[in-house]
Amino acid sequence: MKFAEHLAAHITPEWRKQYIQYEALKEMLYAAVDQAPSIEDTDEDTVKRCFATFEEKFFQTCEKELAKINIFYSEKLAEAQRRFTTLRTELQSTLDAQKEASGVSTLQRRRKPVFHLSHEERVQHRNIKDLKLAFSELYLSLILLQNYQNLNFTGFRKILKKHDKNLETARGAEWRVAEVEVAPFYTCKKINQLISETEEVVTNELEDGDRQKAMKRLRVPPLGAAQPVPAWTTFRVGLFCGLFIALNVTVILSGVAFIEGPNVWPLVRIYRGGFLLIEFLFLLGINTYGWRQAGVNHVLIFELNPRSNLSHQHLFEIAGFLGVLWCLSLLACIYGKFTYIPMQVNPLILYGFMLLFLINPTKTLYYKSRFWLLKLLFRVFTAPFHKVGFADFWLADQLNSLVVILMDLEYMICFYSFEVQWEDNAGLLANTAKNHSDTQVFFYLWIIFYFISSCYTLIWDLKMDWGLFDKNAGENTFLREGIVYPQKAYYYCAIVEDVILRFAWTIQISLTSMQIFPYAGDIISTVFAPLEVFRRFVWNFFRLENEHLNNCGEFRAVRDISVAPLNADDLTLLDQMMDQEDGVRNRRKNKQWKRSQSVSLRRPRLASQSKACDTKVLIEDLASEANT
Repeated sequence: MKFAEHLAAHITPEWRKQYIQYEALKEMLYAAVDQAPSIEDTDEDTVKRCFATFEEKFFQTCEKELAKINIFYSEKLAEAQRRFTTLRTELQSTLDAQKEASGVSTLQRRRKPVFHLSHEERVQHRNIKDLKLAFSELYLSLILLQNYQNLNFTGFRKILKKHDKNLETARGAEWRVAEVEVAPFYTCKKINQLISETEEVVTNELEDGDRQKAMKRLRVPPLGAAQPVPAWTTFRVGLFCGLFIALNVTVILSGVAFIEGPNVWPLVRIYRGGFLLIEFLFLLGINTYGWRQAGVNHVLIFELNPRSNLSHQHLFEIAGFLGVLWCLSLLACIYGKFTYIPMQVNPLILYGFMLLFLINPTKTLYYKSRFWLLKLLFRVFTAPFHKVGFADFWLADQLNSLVVILMDLEYMICFYSFEVQWEDNAGLLANTAKNHSDTQVFFYLWIIFYFISSCYTLIWDLKMDWGLFDKNAGENTFLREGIVYPQKAYYYCAIVEDVILRFAWTIQISLTSMQIFPYAGDIISTVFAPLEVFRRFVWNFFRLENEHLNNCGEFRAVRDISVAPLNADDLTLLDQMMDQEDGVRNRRKNKQWKRSQSVSLRRPRLASQSKACDTKVLIEDLASEANT
């Protein structure tokens, strides 16, 4: 693998602009070689002057890159040191509190109920759990910073070696020895010390000296773009998807042969929701694959565990498995007369199994992911009573596009309650609405407000959720300054698609009101419901891309987990910081917040961090180490 590909595969996406611009330097080098005059056409002194001018410009660019890397590395290292000091202090406080609590007399412990925990004990248990998570995230950030250190040094070594090879000189190697090998980002060994101290603290204080258990907790996932997937998972994906396609063809042919006329609509309405759910899971798998390939860190955005989360193949596997069950249940309904199993039983078995799969309490079948989803659903339904995070309102947006499932659930309840004979479906499908003058007025008012709502949601999609139509977009016309996906055509096609599907309801209303053919409303709803899921699938790509770019603006690559509560001084300082002009810089697209590349990078410090060294002092320390 070429180094450019290796670098692109192993960089931390949120720090992308802070790495050595290897490709730009390589193109600069190749362009100079191609544009240099030939010795055959001119004298040797002219060629030397040309290369000397290029080398001056080339090494100036390298110096800027080196200064950028030194500053960023020192800033992140200072941040890591502050976090480690804070976490170690919080851990010591928690352990001291536990020792004090353990001084309770044996008699008091015997009188205490077995399952009773005081408020203080619950807080201590929670703090230990949170501290383990916080230290694992800190360890991940340290490994990422160490990886940043190694990749940048390798990048300088490679590009300078390429410089010497193409220009037939040794100045690149001399510059590397004189500048890169004494640079603070390379000579500083504090990152290794922090990694060792973190391992020691977790092993001795949090895992009772069990190093194997501690390293399992601190395990860092592969930093490359390609994540290893077990071969059996790939096999099951192929098996389930192949069966799903074959069974779908069988369902269509069987439906045409055995189902007559209106009898199909109860079946469609009852099974339509299951199909939409399967489609959503499959498209979410494509979303996950696309995010990973483009470097959009969805694991951080959703605040998932980077060491254990579902990949796109796992989502394909779940979608394929549920799809096979859906097809088998539908076939059992179609051939119910031959199997002597009541048709009404098959949908109940299918949806009962899906519900059991979701709420299964055993630690099997992706237990952690299912628990995360259930917790998220609970937070969505209880949103007014607590703070809402990104994952909460993202899931709420997905549920908005799956509203047909809830409508079909209502229909299913009514069908099973009042109309269990599948052949007699006039009660629920018949349109008994009459055209009255007063209903016409409300109908037109509804259309007007629906149009206003669609315009508002469309503008919100494009401007707020996707961050497009930015006035500082530059050459990315109608888009934004920074884009992640390789082709601009993706964005323009997504804009057109979102406009069309946001106003697709106009087609449904037109065909339904004119009553051109029977069951027009059911047909259009069945066609447009999967299209709405597809619209949300496209929306997901650009919504997470925008959130990812916001994280890149903050250089946020891991979850920042705080255990100790903020004191009054901290809250006051945070309020002052949020009131500043650049307090909410990423959403406002204010470019004034960008700091100049100066050595002094002082930040307002919280009261709990008053003893921590700032970045300027750290850089001076690193420089002094490099000179000794």
